[in-house]
Order: sequence, then C-alpha cells, then structure tokens
Amino acid sequence: MTTTAPRLGTALARLLILAAALLGTLLAGAAPASAHAALTGSDPKDGAVVASAPKEVNLTFSEQVAMSADSIRVLDPAGRRADTGEIRDLCSGSVVRYGVGLRAGLPDGTYTVAWQTVSADSHPISGAFTFSIGAPSTTSVALPDRSAGGGIVGTLYGIARYVSYAGFAILVGGGAFVLACWPRGASVRPVQQTVVRGWLTLTGATLVMLLLRNPYTGSGELSDAFDLAGLKAVLETKTGAALTSRLLLLGAAALFVAVLFGAYARRTDPKEKKDLAFGLGIGGTVVAAGIAGTWALAEHASTGIQPGVAMPVDILHLLAVAAWLGGLTVLLVSLYRAPSVPRSAVERFSKVAFGSVAVLVATGIYQSWRQVGSWSALTGTRYGQLLLVKIGLMCVLVGIAWISRRWTRRLADPATAEEAVDAEETKAEAAPEEAVEETADAAAVDPERAAQLARQQAAVATARRKRERDADPERAGLRRSVLTEAAVAVVLLAVTTVLTSTEPGRTEEEAGTGTAAAGPAAVPDRPVDIRLPFDTGGVDGKGVVRLSLDPGRTGANALHIFVERPNGKPLDVPEIKVALTLEAKDVGPLPVAPDRIQTGHWSASGVQIPMPGEWRIQVTVRTSEIDQTTIDKNVKIG
Repeated sequence: MTTTAPRLGTALARLLILAAALLGTLLAGAAPASAHAALTGSDPKDGAVVASAPKEVNLTFSEQVAMSADSIRVLDPAGRRADTGEIRDLCSGSVVRYGVGLRAGLPDGTYTVAWQTVSADSHPISGAFTFSIGAPSTTSVALPDRSAGGGIVGTLYGIARYVSYAGFAILVGGGAFVLACWPRGASVRPVQQTVVRGWLTLTGATLVMLLLRNPYTGSGELSDAFDLAGLKAVLETKTGAALTSRLLLLGAAALFVAVLFGAYARRTDPKEKKDLAFGLGIGGTVVAAGIAGTWALAEHASTGIQPGVAMPVDILHLLAVAAWLGGLTVLLVSLYRAPSVPRSAVERFSKVAFGSVAVLVATGIYQSWRQVGSWSALTGTRYGQLLLVKIGLMCVLVGIAWISRRWTRRLADPATAEEAVDAEETKAEAAPEEAVEETADAAAVDPERAAQLARQQAAVATARRKRERDADPERAGLRRSVLTEAAVAVVLLAVTTVLTSTEPGRTEEEAGTGTAAAGPAAVPDRPVDIRLPFDTGGVDGKGVVRLSLDPGRTGANALHIFVERPNGKPLDVPEIKVALTLEAKDVGPLPVAPDRIQTGHWSASGVQIPMPGEWRIQVTVRTSEIDQTTIDKNVKIG
C-alpha cells in the first residue's frame, strides 16, 4: 500500500488548533506581568497602628527598581496626598530601600500607601497597604483593581513579546538553515518568504512593544501609546534602549537577508559562493547575537546573581532555540511547498538540531539553578512549575525529533532524488512546448481562450508535481513528524514567553515574608476564639476561660472573656488580667484590664494589635486572695 502525506490544510489545522488550545490554557493561567522584584518590607508595616505620625514611609525591595516622582503615594482617609512627593534613595549595599516624606501635622486615621515601579528586569510591579496613626478609621481610598502591566495593554504587550520571540527564531534559524544545511534553498521562493516574514514579524512586534511600553509600565491606558512625552521617557530607560538597539540591528539583518537571497542565491562559482557564505555566516552570527543580547541586557539575565555570566549564557540559549525551532519551521515549509528537499539537507539540519539541544541543556541547567535555586522552589513556585512543563515539552520534542531522524535515514539517496527532480523538470520543459503550440493556435482565434488554457495547464503541472512528491512514503512520514514537532514547538515557545514574565522561584522564596507584608493579611479577618482550661489549686479553682478577640486583626479589637466551671456554668472570679506579646518583634507584653460585665463575663473595647504576627495571649485568673494561675496560647493575627 502506498503511504501518502496528509493534506497540509487538514493536518496543519488540527495541530494548530491543538497548539492554540494549549497556548490559550497557558496564557489564560498566566498572571499579568508577575513581579520579579518583590516588596520585602515596609516601615510602617502593613496594618500597623503607630502612636504618632512617622516622618516618612520606607519600602524595601528584593532587587533594584526604577523609581519616579509618583512611584510612592501616601493617601489620607479622605484620599488626599499626605506625602511630600520627594522620593529618597535609601539604598545601602545589597539593601534596596526607598522612602517618601510625609507632611507635618497628619491627623489620626488609616492611611493608604500605593506604590508602582519597574523592576530591574523590565517588568512593572505595584501594590498597596495601609497603616494607622492613633487608631484605625474608615477610608474613602479605592485601591486599583488592576495590577501594573495588566488589562488590554498587558495582554497586547504579552502577545507582542511572544510574536517577537517567534520572529527572532524564524529569522535567525531560517538564515542558519540555508547557510549550513541547504544553500540551494536560498533561491527557493517559499524559503525566502518565510525568512522575510520572520524579519517583518520581529520588526513589527518590536515597534509595538516600544509604543506600548509607556502605558504598560504606567497608566494602563491604550491611548497613551502615542504620547510623545511618554515615548521619550521610555527611550531613556534600559528597556527602551534595548528595543531601539534591536530596531537598529534589524536594519543590519535586512541587509543580511537581501544579500542571502540576492547575491548569494545567484552565485554559480563554487569558490565565490563559499567565500560569500563564510562572510554571511560571520556577519549573521554577530547580528543574531546582538539581537539576542537586547533580551539578555534588559530582562532576567541582567539582574540577580552572576549577571556577568548569565547574560552570555542567555544569548547562547536564545541562539540555540532559534537555530533549532527556526530551522525546523523553514524545514517544514520546504517539505510542504518546495519542489524537493534533498536528504543531505535534512541530515545536516539533524546535526544542527542535535548541537542546539546540547547547548540548550547546558545553558538551561545553569539558568534553572540561577532562577530557581532550590528543590522546594522547583515544585512550590509558579516559575518552578512552568519550568517543569518546559522540560517535559523539551523531552517530547526530542522524542519526536528522534522519529524524524529515523524517517530521514529512510529517504531516497540524493542521487535518486536529483534524478527524480531532473525527470520532473524535463517533463515540465516538454509540456510548455506543446502548450505553446496549442496556446498560439488558440490565441489566433481567441486570446481569452489562450489565457484560460495557460492557467489550466499550470494547475495541472502543479497538481502533477504535488502527486509525485506526496507519493514518497518516507517523505510523507518525515513531513508528519516535522509538523508535529512544529506544533509542540509553538507551545514550548509559549511556555518560555510566560516564564520570562513570571517571578523567578529564587526571588519568590527569598521574598516570602515581604510578600505577606505587602499584600493582604496573613490570615482572613475573623474573630480569634480560644479555650483555656485552668486550675488555681484552691477551692473552686478549676474551670475554663473562653476568650474572643473580634475582629481578630491589627488595629482596634473587642475582647470578651467568659469564665466557666467544669460543668459549663458561669464562675465568678475576683480578677482577670490579659497580656499580649509578639516575641518575634520584641513587642509587649501589652497589658489589657477588662471590666466585669456580669457573673463570669469580662470585656474590654479598643484593644490595639499594632502589627500582624504570632501573638502570645496570656490570661491570669485569680480565684481567691492567694490562688491564681496564668495560662497562655499562641494565635496568628493578620
């Protein structure tokens, strides 16, 4: 039975639908531009109640950030600015800290600190928390429901990031495929179109990112994309400089593409062609490394530990990805649309792909250690979990590549393939001679008829060549396996893109305590209810204390104490005392003197919990003049 290749439309559509579904799942679960720098502390702390107004508010981050005049705003209960707007650089050594001064004479109440900045690896971060002066109060401040880098602008920016990676891979990998694997492909139109489209895609995506950068890191409003003042400010940042440099390097890449598909494709002298290929290889490598460097200099590799090593490693990683996945894309297009791809070209690409995988493994191990840092972060953080997905997809891709390599070994010998091409060309040359005579006769009678005959003959010749190409079972199998590789590569590239916008596992673990301080309370607001048995040793000295602290959070709380006998009936005692201690911060003991309400019921209002943490509640029960005991229990208060 003759094996035929699946139709490109049907097979490609099915695989792209699957890839799109997986891609959508990944992007839908991706948080918008997760923080890479993290807030690790603040003074005052989130939820703290201070006796008097502080002179300034300080924020501490896990890594360097870019601050502007409005990066830290302090709002009073009515929503008015309570800060002076002067950002102070308090960084010292490895400690990244910034502060903003507060106005004098601030009244008591709850104040909101809203901050937004850009981390050193180009991603916007933001957050908000509250503290109170004197006592908590109601506040009219409405915190934004969208984090920095979110919304429609964040979505468009994320798509542009993905598209730019894809364009880079096709441009660089396609050029490498032609020079290293199939020089004759420089004159094949589908190959030319694919590489040129890669250049156009990367250029267009870079321009979009440059325009969206201002609203992406600022207001989040799409209309601000054409704000010239904002664009000027972007060009002065590290990311703006990287995007501008990428556009300049793409100009050099356009010259490379023009020479590759122009002068190089037309060369017939073997020596001249070899010399030109050497020059294109050197120049193309320099340009490709420069474009890859625009990512390395502005993103993950440029910050954190060992940036001097991480940036060259990141450039090698990106070049290896491009050589493998970009070359795979051009090979797929060639197998479906080019007249014939020789076995030697596929074998050469197989060697290039193997070398690329080796580089990816070596650089990937280093990057994983640098960004994850521990086994717990590998499984317990979003970055680590995405990295495991990426490793799994890499294994699948290598497995499919192994299948493609088996199909390559079963292809016809190059001589046989060339004979088939020569025979096909001979047929194509003979057919036009007959067609010319028939068309000439028809033209003498009816020019429209002649044009119709010419179109029909061209369609018949194209269909004949396709049938002859698809009748080769080995090439059909290779096309199917390469098509599957490409579909998996689409998802792999999506995972890689999401990884670049996800907080590294090492940073997330190191900033774990800061994340709690900068976000919501450690535990939800709920009354703290505890039950403490006691025995003072005297008459009627046994019983149970039930204590309730409502709402069980920082700020003012209502305290209720119920003293009961072992049978559950109220027990009247002469005295109850309470003390609160936060040992981790050396706070306390803070004494509380409840008032007797009725038999067995004591109460106190306005009990202040100045900050969240693990508090020890001590209750002293006195049942007679000489009999008393102290019981305690630790509770977590948000």
